[in-house]
Amino acid sequence: MLRLWAALRANQTLMWACFVIAVNQLGFGIVVPVTPIYARGFGVSEVAVGLVVAVYGLGRFLFNVPAGQAADRFGRRPVIFVGTVVTAVGSILCGLAPDFNQLLAYRFIGGIGAAIVITGVQTVVADIATRENRGRMMATYQGFFIFAVGVGPGVGGTIAVLAGPRAPFFVFAALAALAGALALWRLPETRGVALAAANAAGSAVPRGVTARLLLTNVGFMTLSIVTFVQFFNRTGAIFSVVPIDAVERLGLDTATIGLALTVSSLCNIALVGWTGSIADRLGRKITIVPGCVIGGVSLFGFAFAPGYAMFLGSAVLWGICGALIASSAAYAADLAPPGATGLTMGVYRMLADLGYVVGPVLLGLIAEVAGANGSLLVAGALSILTAIPFALLAPETGGRRAAVPPARV
Repeated sequence: MLRLWAALRANQTLMWACFVIAVNQLGFGIVVPVTPIYARGFGVSEVAVGLVVAVYGLGRFLFNVPAGQAADRFGRRPVIFVGTVVTAVGSILCGLAPDFNQLLAYRFIGGIGAAIVITGVQTVVADIATRENRGRMMATYQGFFIFAVGVGPGVGGTIAVLAGPRAPFFVFAALAALAGALALWRLPETRGVALAAANAAGSAVPRGVTARLLLTNVGFMTLSIVTFVQFFNRTGAIFSVVPIDAVERLGLDTATIGLALTVSSLCNIALVGWTGSIADRLGRKITIVPGCVIGGVSLFGFAFAPGYAMFLGSAVLWGICGALIASSAAYAADLAPPGATGLTMGVYRMLADLGYVVGPVLLGLIAEVAGANGSLLVAGALSILTAIPFALLAPETGGRRAAVPPARV
């Protein structure tokens, strides 16, 4: 935790980027435990509940790359502001949705806003980071991101108990508006930093070449498989199957579920400074691979939890997993060609968000056929198995054993 605050004090741009994303993602976290239960209230199946989560991811998936391109062309700050406006509008409409079909449409709008905000802020962090400190900076950013998402469910569950399942969406809208104000008034514009780096490297790499370099890069693609599965599990298992299973099998309420996710987030933010330092000193892979394994064990724990104690323990393991995997974004940024940081982060997030789209629907379908336990066991196995190709094939891009990133050659 001390490492985290030291990183913020040393870099004001990083500090404001973390504050902007934390405020925005706090709102997202507030609606996490409520969304599947809110959707279930329209009398739909578990697969349809998963679709409500997935369609948000579809908006993110489709707009990550355009958001990155816009950030490279128009600047990071205005793009982030536009994203917060779209997020706020989508959240208000979700809270007012009169039927399930309209809820789906409004969640898609919210996903578009999320793509713009997250890609924009992550690009800011990538702009100001160097190879030597990128692990710590990205871990710090990711720590605030996950902490806010994790704290939100406890708040959102309480709001839902007190004011009904629609109320959290209005709170999300207000927080998105606050994040937009912070971005517009306090967050420095970093596009010039990226342009200066591109000029120093000789010239910016054309967009088409950037995409080809990334999509044919073994390290980038095996990392994308890892992040695809992590997003697949986060939205399909943690955000969809786990809350419903906790309510229907363990008899927990939204506030209690939210508390467990909050504890998970506290573990995450307590460790990200340490894991980021390890990623910078010893390499990105040494944290990412164990993170995948621990994530799998966490999901196995949720599957077999007989009561709240094991449920809470599994949430703690999930928080540790998130702290270790936080350096994934640093690995992706290491591979960014000159002048294409925004596009690189957009492609990275697009491939990851494909898991966001597929996870809730597929794991929801498995849950209907094989039960929640079967669904969570599949998710856990995928987390462990996808670490293998990354561990064996991906070159190291950070620390003492860093290889020259192929995308930069």
